[in-house]
Amino acid sequence: MPSRALTYPLFDADNHLYETREALTKYLPKEYDGAIEYVTVRDRTKIAIRGRISEYIPNPTFDVVARPGAMEEYFKVGNPDGKTRREIFGEPMHSIPAFREPGPRLELMDRLGVQRSLMFPTLASLIEERMKDDPELIHAVVHSLNQWLHETWGFTYKDRIFTVPVISLPIVEQAVDELNWVVERGARAILVRPAPVPGYGGTRSFALPEFDPFWQRVVQTGVLVALHSSDSGYANYANDWEGRRREFLPFKPNAFRQVHEWRPIEDAVTSLICHGALSRFPELKIAVIENGASWVEPVLGRLADVHKKMPHEFQEDPVQVLRRNIHISPFWEEDMARLGDLIGIERVLFGSDYPHPEGLADPVTYVDHLTRLSEEDKAKVMGGNLARLIDA
Repeated sequence: MPSRALTYPLFDADNHLYETREALTKYLPKEYDGAIEYVTVRDRTKIAIRGRISEYIPNPTFDVVARPGAMEEYFKVGNPDGKTRREIFGEPMHSIPAFREPGPRLELMDRLGVQRSLMFPTLASLIEERMKDDPELIHAVVHSLNQWLHETWGFTYKDRIFTVPVISLPIVEQAVDELNWVVERGARAILVRPAPVPGYGGTRSFALPEFDPFWQRVVQTGVLVALHSSDSGYANYANDWEGRRREFLPFKPNAFRQVHEWRPIEDAVTSLICHGALSRFPELKIAVIENGASWVEPVLGRLADVHKKMPHEFQEDPVQVLRRNIHISPFWEEDMARLGDLIGIERVLFGSDYPHPEGLADPVTYVDHLTRLSEEDKAKVMGGNLARLIDA
C-alpha cells in the first residue's frame, strides 16, 4: 500500500513492463528468422542478436527480477562498504502478472496510489545498438515489438496506462510510417533513443534537416517524445580510453563510465538545439526520462557561453529553447527545486522507474523529496505537468 494518499492525482512518467520471450520475434518477418534467439549458456538463458550473445540484460526472460526499489539505499547513502551489485540488489523475486499484463498492473497501481503512468518496455533498450549496421533489421524488430506491445498492453489502457512504443529513425520514411501506425492505434507518447541515428552511411544526428518530415509529423500528431535512457553506444568511446572492446553492461559499471554517464543525453538535447530541430519545430514536446538532471545546469551554462560567442550559429537563444521544449524527470535524490529554478517547475516530471531496482518501491514517496516546493508546485510535478503534455 502507498505510504499515504495525496490530495492530487499522480501521473508517473517512468513505469516499466517486463517483456516475454516472444516480444521481439512474434511478428518478425520470416526473412529475419534467427536474428534474435534465446540460448542457454551455463544453465542460464541469454539473448543472442544475430548469433552474438548479449549480457546487456542479465536475465532477458525477466522470469526472475530484482525487487522494486532494491537500490534505494545505494542512491541515498552511496556504497561505503563496497558491496557488489548482487549484494546491493538483494534477494530477487519471480515476476508477477502486474509486470507482464495491463489488467493486474492497473490493480497494482491502485494499491500504490498511482492514477496514471507512462509504461516503457525494458528489453527495447538493447535493440538499435546491436543492429546498427542493418537499418532494415532495426525497423523490422522495432515494428515487431510495437505489434506485441499493442496486442498485449495496448497503447492507451483505460486512459490510465499509456504504453510507449519505440520509434527508430535510420530510414526516415519508415520512421514516419511507424509513427503513423502507432498513433492510429492510440499512442500518446513515443520512445526515441537519445543517441546518434545509425544508417548505411554511418551515424548522424536526428536533429538534422534530413529528419524534418518525421518531426513535422510528430508535431501534427501531438505525441510526446520521450528520450529514455538506453544503450547509446557511447561505451565504444569509453573502450577507446580503456584499451579494450566489450559490451556496455549497465549492471556492471566502472568508474570511468560512471563519470561520463550523462554524455548521451547531454549530446542528444544539445543536438536538438544546436542543429535547429527545436527552432524549426517549436511545438515539439520532449521529455527526458531516466536520465536524471545533474547535466542540466552545466549544459545551460555551455549553451549560454557558445551563444554569446557565436550568436550567428543559432536561430534563437538556445537557453530559452531548452526551457521551452525540454521537460525532465529528475531522480528522486536530486534537487527538484533547483531544477525548477533552472527550467521552470512546469517542466519537471515525477518518475519512479517502478518496478526497476533503481527506482522507488513506493512511488508516492517521491513527494517526500519535494520539500522546498509549494503544494501547488508539488501537484504540478507529481502529475499535473505530464497530464498537460499527454492530454493536450
